Amino acid sequence: MKISRRGVLAQIGLLIATSEVVSSAARASASDGSPRPSPKAVEPLHDALVWDDHSGFDPTPDFNLERLEDWRQAGVDYLSIDVGYDVIDWQLAIRNLGAYVTWLEKRADRFVLVRRADDVLEAKRTGRMAITFDLEGMSALNGDSSLVSLYYRLGVRQMLTAYNKNNLAGGGCHDKDTGLTAFGRQVIAEMNRVGMMVDCSHTGYRTTMDIMEAATQPVIFSHSNPKALRSHGRNITDDQIRACARTGGVIGVTGLGYYLPERASSAIALADCVTYVRDLVGVDHVGLGLDYTPPDPKDVGDADLAAHPDFWPPAEYAPPWPMKDTPPGVFAQLATLLLERGWAGGEVRKVLGENFLRVARAVWK
Repeated sequence: MKISRRGVLAQIGLLIATSEVVSSAARASASDGSPRPSPKAVEPLHDALVWDDHSGFDPTPDFNLERLEDWRQAGVDYLSIDVGYDVIDWQLAIRNLGAYVTWLEKRADRFVLVRRADDVLEAKRTGRMAITFDLEGMSALNGDSSLVSLYYRLGVRQMLTAYNKNNLAGGGCHDKDTGLTAFGRQVIAEMNRVGMMVDCSHTGYRTTMDIMEAATQPVIFSHSNPKALRSHGRNITDDQIRACARTGGVIGVTGLGYYLPERASSAIALADCVTYVRDLVGVDHVGLGLDYTPPDPKDVGDADLAAHPDFWPPAEYAPPWPMKDTPPGVFAQLATLLLERGWAGGEVRKVLGENFLRVARAVWK
């Protein structure tokens, strides 16, 4: 039986207070000797905003968006849906937007395509899930920065510069990083003008540092993990984390197994990543972007990776990696783990969603 989305985080106190439903992973995480929080200690989390800053499914116009129920049933209040990335043609991103906007408009009883940050809270108040879109790479602009404003009007609220490989705007994390180009600087300025979040995930080190110098608004890493905990080309250094925090931005820790440190469970791995970022730059600069893909019987698995070795170098993506991809149900587990480690309820609320909401309020117009 599914738990209603409104009740998921209200179960956190029960998860902690009753031994029969506390997971073995959660119990294992308490090995630091922290006292198990009382139900009163988790009371502030019962109405917490849950924000997932990036979905992972391959965007196509015919993708079955009913799979968004995976997030709703897990208690997620906000999700940014990927509508295009540099591996696909930019025209497909437009088609995806048309299909997704139409689908959402027909299901306004469950979903809200939000325009402003406070729309997220209104969606939560009315029991619906808030949705925006994102683009993974500036190839979606087809060399024309004027498309930034168009995408924004269609619901795109964040865009990263390059997806693993270099493009007209800058360097990717799996390519020879040449830095932010003149076109890239033009796009960053336009994003700041219209109110679109500048996202540095998948982008090369030098290019991200250039971006964070050039941007006039908070910058994010929507789904990236600390390289100190898992040495992978997609993960980010302490310097990048600190630079993001200096802009007032947020690092969204991601649940993809390739980028997680090997631990007893994905929830523990996420908790370790979240804690690492908090300890490095403070609790105001860490959130979640799971990059989750719902299971699909038609899924071709790693075929895309093998077909595009320039985007996914085989040495970096050699299977199998022992950590599993993390579904949205991890939010409640993660909250429990962090509380068991002695985090304050207000800190956990920030990680679950308040930090990304703060940046949205500062950037979106």
